[in-house]
Amino acid sequence: MAFPDIQSFMSLLESRGELLRVSAPVSRDLEITEIADRLVKKGGPAVLFENVVGSDFPLLIGALGTRERVALALGVDDLDDLAAKVNHLIDLKGSGGVRGLLGNIPKLGDAMNLPPRRVRSAPVQEVVWRGDEVDLDKIPVLKCWPEDGGPFVTLPLVITRDPETGERNMGMYRMQVMSRNTTGMHWQRHKTGTRHLEKAKAHGERLPVAVAIGGDPALIYAATAPLPPIPGLDEFALAGYLRGQRYPVVKGVTVDLDVPANAEFILEGYVDPQEDWVVEGPFGDHTGFYTLPDLYPLFHVTAVTMRRNPVYPATIVGRPPMEDAYLIEASERLFLPAAQLIIPEIVDYHMPPAGVAHNLVVVSIHKEFPGQAYKVANGLFGLGQMMNAKVIVVVDAEVKVNDMDAVWREVTQKALPGRDTLTTRGPIDVLDHSSRGWGYGGKLIIDATTKRPEEIGSGVSSREDQADDVVPEAFRPQATAELPTFPGVLAQRQTEDGYWYVALDKTGAGQARALAEAFAAHPAAAGVRHLLICDEQTDVQDAGDVWWTVLNNIDAERDVWVLDTPGGGRLLAWDGARKLPSEGFVREWPPKIVMDPAVQARVDRLWNVYGLPERWR
Repeated sequence: MAFPDIQSFMSLLESRGELLRVSAPVSRDLEITEIADRLVKKGGPAVLFENVVGSDFPLLIGALGTRERVALALGVDDLDDLAAKVNHLIDLKGSGGVRGLLGNIPKLGDAMNLPPRRVRSAPVQEVVWRGDEVDLDKIPVLKCWPEDGGPFVTLPLVITRDPETGERNMGMYRMQVMSRNTTGMHWQRHKTGTRHLEKAKAHGERLPVAVAIGGDPALIYAATAPLPPIPGLDEFALAGYLRGQRYPVVKGVTVDLDVPANAEFILEGYVDPQEDWVVEGPFGDHTGFYTLPDLYPLFHVTAVTMRRNPVYPATIVGRPPMEDAYLIEASERLFLPAAQLIIPEIVDYHMPPAGVAHNLVVVSIHKEFPGQAYKVANGLFGLGQMMNAKVIVVVDAEVKVNDMDAVWREVTQKALPGRDTLTTRGPIDVLDHSSRGWGYGGKLIIDATTKRPEEIGSGVSSREDQADDVVPEAFRPQATAELPTFPGVLAQRQTEDGYWYVALDKTGAGQARALAEAFAAHPAAAGVRHLLICDEQTDVQDAGDVWWTVLNNIDAERDVWVLDTPGGGRLLAWDGARKLPSEGFVREWPPKIVMDPAVQARVDRLWNVYGLPERWR
């Protein structure tokens, strides 16, 4: 099903009880975030705030805040259907005579929907602000979190064109409002927008930019998708394929760029590569931590076009799970066939919310030979944005990759620390605050597959020698009733499946390492395979909170250690505590995102005034 625009999708959600209206006045400064954060974490509805203080425009948030709503937005009954849809397109038959060619006709018809369709007039250009009329403060841009550097456009579809090849790109890059007509442009090192800007600088030109806000939900999703570098495949083409019809675009009013005709707002302007970059941030990011201030290009807005009665769509990111988790899951399903085409033994893969997309990937495989888990993991490290993955866990074909309890049980049962774990290094997401360098750090592969004889022996040189290998006795996890106490440990818990969670108040260099060695030497470590050391804010009763903290706070090569335990066992210790300058960590360590208690109290007090159901409070 194709939606003409975000407002038609909004109407369908409302008819299904998936959208609520709030007519009471509400502040764009933190208050909307607190409401939206509660709703998304409880699987609640989308909300249309009709009375945002200081703006004449209503604000929509949470439209893609559940798995079911994302599936509806993309025209499928379930997100798993996306893989079948892509398989249908890429499995073109190149043989079989006339019958084989005729079998391709329906698929080629699908492919014909890929190029966008140019129209002469568009709803998004019904109203135009130019020059001094431009005032971004009139748009209800959110300040999401207390330490944010200002209000941020959080759902922008940023459109640029390669100055040399003419190829178009659309990406979702946050934009901090700096003044009535300027914003920051968060183009990171590996992003296509950065490459376009570098080429414009080499040619001595400004880079024209258009930013769409709104459009139909398929396009909003497409702007987040990690598209492979295939000529002719861009975000408009992907949206067209998902919609089943060519995407309508119109030429900008002041920029020579095609923009979505069905958007709510378009910000038109340019980035001048000769200008000094500006300080952008902090920003409460999708990692759940603040991204600290840094220098980024300045976007000059020369015109704003819009519908006569536009709605401003927004999202928030932060401590998972958030709305972006469901967009990530859509990309998982959509690009599974492509991954299987390149690495055919892959059965499935999953990027759980605790891993905030790039920190953890679980992949199941059809295993046929020793070392295959490492072959697959290294192959994934070479696939597009998978290069930023930090930890890859490989499991057997029958393991459900989205059942994290099952995955972690497989890890304790089948992955012996040291023997079945491998550290390496490579590109890391530039938002990762714990890596040894900006965009560069350690990675970890955990082979939790059933082992072949070659993988458990040492120095085996022939098939006859393999017969003498002894398979180690299966590890039997056991939790200790009375846990030892050590200085700085605020809370701890052992699980029945072989994990030991510790919240540490870290005050000195090397404290986590010393703690790990002391724990490993204690008799209580005999029934444990993994020691996870977290910061003092971590709830050790919540496995998701523990893994989210640890995965964010490690450089896998530096902070994951193999230690011996009583009885000849081995323990994998993960140092997820903050790193200190006295330990050689030169960058500032960012804080976790926490809402202002005064805002939380205000939202509690006004919940019934908003007219929101008590169960979502």
